[in-house]
Amino acid sequence: MSVLRKDQLTVDVVLPCLNEAVALPWVEIAAALGATVVYEPRGGFGSACHAGLLAADADIVCFCDCDASLDPSLLPALVREVADDRFDLALGRRRPQTRGAWPVHARAANLALSRMVHRRTGLRLHDLGPMRAARREPLLALALTDRRSGYPLQMVVRAADAGWRVCELDLPYRRRTGRSKVTGTWRGTWQAVQDMHAVLAQPPVAAPGAGAR
Repeated sequence: MSVLRKDQLTVDVVLPCLNEAVALPWVEIAAALGATVVYEPRGGFGSACHAGLLAADADIVCFCDCDASLDPSLLPALVREVADDRFDLALGRRRPQTRGAWPVHARAANLALSRMVHRRTGLRLHDLGPMRAARREPLLALALTDRRSGYPLQMVVRAADAGWRVCELDLPYRRRTGRSKVTGTWRGTWQAVQDMHAVLAQPPVAAPGAGAR
């Protein structure tokens, strides 16, 4: 789904989803509305994200959860940071707007993860949220391998290893529609923790820089 054209740059948005029928109308993702639907038979959040990345052909690729917790209309702010060559990876920092939007246990886990990322990469981040933007070709060059919950974390870690400039922008965060497949169950939470620990334990991988400077 194209959302912005700036100085001849094109943008694609990847909206990974599984059983999100309740939230889908809110984010306006449907074949009838002109979106390209990519079917990925393999399970896992990373599988869905990477399938979207491989199918994209725009200069800049964005990612956004498909559960109505984040407003896709905020994506242009992230895109501008990349399009104007201020940063190579722009991340959305979730700022809860409603009670229960971000459970305390999930927020605490995210904070702990951010601290581990700092120790591993030197990046001082407050959040590892799902809304983000970067140039497509450098993203592909990161050669991301995680196909489960560690995909967003691996993207940040490998971007840092490649010397990317990373920024955070505050974004309003609301209660999601439907039940989370990660934090909504003990099994999902445990699997996510294992996936992320595995990513952080990986040695640095040599990857080309983001290119534009």
